[in-house]
Amino acid sequence: MKVFVSTSIIIVACFIFIFFIGFGKSNDQKSITYDYEQVDLNKQIIINFSHVVAENTPKGQAAEKFAKLVKEKTSGKVKVEVFPNGVLYAEGHELNALIRGEVQMIAPAYSNLTEFLPEWLILDLPYLFRDDNHVEAVFNGEIGETLLAELKKHHIKGIAFWSNGFKQMTSNRGPLRTPQDFYGQRFRIMPSKALEDQFRQLGVKTNAMPFNQVYKNLESGYLDGQENTISNIYSKRFYKVQQYLTISNHGYLGYAVMMNQEFWDSIPKEIQSQIEEAMDETTEWLFTESQKINEEQLNIIKSTSDIQIYELTEAERENWIDFFHPLYKEYEVKYGKRWIKQIQELSTKGEHQ
Repeated sequence: MKVFVSTSIIIVACFIFIFFIGFGKSNDQKSITYDYEQVDLNKQIIINFSHVVAENTPKGQAAEKFAKLVKEKTSGKVKVEVFPNGVLYAEGHELNALIRGEVQMIAPAYSNLTEFLPEWLILDLPYLFRDDNHVEAVFNGEIGETLLAELKKHHIKGIAFWSNGFKQMTSNRGPLRTPQDFYGQRFRIMPSKALEDQFRQLGVKTNAMPFNQVYKNLESGYLDGQENTISNIYSKRFYKVQQYLTISNHGYLGYAVMMNQEFWDSIPKEIQSQIEEAMDETTEWLFTESQKINEEQLNIIKSTSDIQIYELTEAERENWIDFFHPLYKEYEVKYGKRWIKQIQELSTKGEHQ
């Protein structure tokens, strides 16, 4: 009996001791405040940013500027690793890689998004945009915000629209002054039903091969021509394997900057705000810089190559616009007039400002 009582006293004493030790630790833990800086002081967030163009293009330079600004604004907590020229993912694979979470950030041409966002097809309609100011009004306003918001249903965080510039035509089969000059040629286009329909109306055979394969196919003669901005024509040296360049400004090449939604949601709110600040500054800088880059590189092409350059007159431009009028009617039936009408109304407002 004495042994039982002694054992019971020891057990009770142990419970009392454990209780007070545990209670004391609980109070100590409640007094400690954890925040992101304390928990992840030595953990750096890495954003792998994949794109398919050269470093000296508007998008290439913007990616580097964005990476620098993010480092500054987050005090090094975030590092943006930029992979240009499709070295990480080719043009046709980067979007799926983003959705799968294999890469955190991309900035594809919006033409590459039209397969699962059909309403974006209208952005590739010829002569939809009047000039750079019209482009800015569309993508930096309510229309741009709505378009980016549509990405969320595909688990993508739409961040911004980046500018490259207006597209021009190149060919090895004569100058392209009228729509009839295109008939029977073979052109590389980006993968977009709107571009396919546009060139079909011109009587062109199209090929949506990856961007990094275009040069060798122009050089070999498999392709007769292609459409692109001056910066891409210059950086990829297309002007060295093409005889004719037409300044047509027929379409606009822009990029939708985006991140994997799950990755974005995992970033602390404070750092998200800092990243968005860096993006806003980069986007504003790029709008002016892209125009400057295209102008400077056109002058280099003029002074260092034998390519024949022709700029459409206003009358020729109107002829092209009239030629594509049936395509607009077709797309109004397929996708509705709303987006086309809103974009065109912004152009009209700009003319009266």
